[in-house]
Amino acid sequence: MILTIDIGNTTVSLGGLERDPEQGYTVHFCGKIDTVPAWKTTDYLREIRWLLKKKKCDPSVFEGAVLSSVVPCLIAPLSSCVRIITGKPPVLITKDSRTGLTMQVPDPSQVGLDRLVDAAWVANQFPLPAVTVDMGTATTFNVLDEDRRFLGGIIAPGLDTSLSALSDRAAQLPNVDLDTPDYVIGRNTQECMLSGAVVGTAAMVDGMVSRIESELGKPVTLVITGGLARYVEQLCSHPHVYDPHLLSKGLALLYEQNLA
Repeated sequence: MILTIDIGNTTVSLGGLERDPEQGYTVHFCGKIDTVPAWKTTDYLREIRWLLKKKKCDPSVFEGAVLSSVVPCLIAPLSSCVRIITGKPPVLITKDSRTGLTMQVPDPSQVGLDRLVDAAWVANQFPLPAVTVDMGTATTFNVLDEDRRFLGGIIAPGLDTSLSALSDRAAQLPNVDLDTPDYVIGRNTQECMLSGAVVGTAAMVDGMVSRIESELGKPVTLVITGGLARYVEQLCSHPHVYDPHLLSKGLALLYEQNLA
């Protein structure tokens, strides 16, 4: 089994994946812990061990681990955790990792590693051209052409980010818990804000994908993922695949491609 670790701005996502000849990878467990830049190795080791115990996963099953991060200061402590748990250093995903993609952007170093991992998995598993949408702290789009070229994408505020900004900057707007609204037309302030964030994001996905297809001159495969996508994807009109474990699968794929 491969231990996958993705260090995001809000959470650290962990997964245990095993190669499956039919589905690519089987996800045996997944879980999240908070991203806390001030934490040290001992803090993260405690949380990871607690998570593995909760998931009834014996660390001895891991043949190795792969790690990606958009929070550079946490690479060292999480890498140390991997060494302690698996007895091996993790395969660290960087800008120079083998992804199977050709980067068609002026400065590939500006592309977040999480976006590269998403794109690599979709290019390996789905008909191209394709668009990936990952809904987390930000909502990110990646565009791939039929030749596995990464053309660029779109970055928009995430659902929680948008709602928090509204409540922080408008004195009379409350904090709102995320949910999937039953109606587009809100009947009170909370419902109006929820519709604006959730239904608005679904409309943005449909509209952006339509514009991308017009720009490319051909239809695309749309794949949606991310921790907040569960509130939105059923509201999207464009045909799509929803895979909440897409990033973990991409990490497992890159583990094998970069193990040497």
